[in-house]
Amino acid sequence: MPSVLVVDDQILIRAGLVALLRAAPGLQVIGEASDGEEAVRMAATARPEVILMDIRMPGTDGITATQRILAAAADPPPRILILTTFDLDQYVYTALRAGACGFLLKDTPPQRLLAAIDTVASGDMLFAPTITRRLIEAYTPRPEPATAPPPEMDILTTRECEVLRLVATGLSNAEIAEHLVLSTATIKTHLNRTMNKLALSSRAQAVVLAYETGLITPRRHQAAPLPEPG
Repeated sequence: MPSVLVVDDQILIRAGLVALLRAAPGLQVIGEASDGEEAVRMAATARPEVILMDIRMPGTDGITATQRILAAAADPPPRILILTTFDLDQYVYTALRAGACGFLLKDTPPQRLLAAIDTVASGDMLFAPTITRRLIEAYTPRPEPATAPPPEMDILTTRECEVLRLVATGLSNAEIAEHLVLSTATIKTHLNRTMNKLALSSRAQAVVLAYETGLITPRRHQAAPLPEPG
């Protein structure tokens, strides 16, 4: 049963989210915060598995709160799902670099939001389709990746680079294991070592770095849809 902390400065939106989550089977709301500073304190004491985080809040905003929460979090860190009215590119990039594992707009239908919480709680990333398209299109002008790892990746083994490439295409650990004919546990070990070597705190940051370094170039319009509610 994923435990969830809801963070939003607008009381009506926050109350609506809390009511929705409390009515959903299999979810536990363990708190709500009205700003980023309160979110940092509650995340440290309540240790939620998933945090629904607004971006634009007075004082400490959602991006800063995300950075602080993940920097201080014990292992495993919470999975932070950004919820906002704005799908502006700078918010997407900064949220991912801060360690968020998903990014949804506040007009997402309730059942899809619930499915999104399950998705990120299980360790996967998730983005609204419009945001995914914009991320992909932002990187498509990049040249094709070289066969050799970029200089930034010199500290990785050949296998670790290969796993990182596949993670950046959106494959799960199980799918990567099947593709490479390895066990899921082995893939998880390679990915954990990669993230430790590159000082990354989330799978999302690993994907961003893979694109930024040219390790992988996405195919245009390869946008992953939100999960269908089960």
